[in-house]
Amino acid sequence: MPNNPKILVVDDEQLYRHLVKVNLESEGYEVLTAANGEECLEMVSNKHPDLVILDINMPKLDGFSTLDRIRQFSEVPVIMLTGRNDEQDRVRGLNAGADDYVAKPFSATELIARVRAVMRRSIFNDQTISTRYFTHGDLKIDLARAEIWRDDTPIFLSATEYKLLIQFAHNVGKVMPSEELLSAIWGPQYRDDKEILWVSIARLRQKLEKDPHTPCHIVTRSGLGYLMPPVDSK
Repeated sequence: MPNNPKILVVDDEQLYRHLVKVNLESEGYEVLTAANGEECLEMVSNKHPDLVILDINMPKLDGFSTLDRIRQFSEVPVIMLTGRNDEQDRVRGLNAGADDYVAKPFSATELIARVRAVMRRSIFNDQTISTRYFTHGDLKIDLARAEIWRDDTPIFLSATEYKLLIQFAHNVGKVMPSEELLSAIWGPQYRDDKEILWVSIARLRQKLEKDPHTPCHIVTRSGLGYLMPPVDSK
């Protein structure tokens, strides 16, 4: 059966990886496996699976954090897999961009039905994967690893600074009002707290810009908000 859909199974428990792999292969799927979130990100970037089955409870990088990284560079369908049958976890996973949620223990029949349903309603194809690397002048971001360089020098950002930078990277050429940035990064309750945004933008410029006083990556549009200009912008 040529061009079998390719599914990546991510679980730190070898038994579950093996069981899911065997059952999916019996249905004609090509199956890749990863034991942790870091391996998952590399395989999503390099192997381009058609669907990811992602365990939540993993060491180092849990399923939620892994999904968040995936969604920064790929729209591959994701089914979250966990031993916790908790509504809060289901909601959190779906809000983070998961397409479905299956709680352990599960039957092979149930999992395969969920896989088929997600793949049927998914419009995913090779064109939905963008590059894992974002560049803007001398700035480069590895979206899978959340690593940043200016030229060849690594830049270390806090989690909040990184989230703020990603907002600009995903909206190049668009003026981002302060209220929109505050709501996206800190939550709607912070939409009027301009001071926290000013301080964060200033810190980010100190780390990203060769000359923070004449920035080229994050530019102020007085009275409107902030902008990451297109790289060919004057």
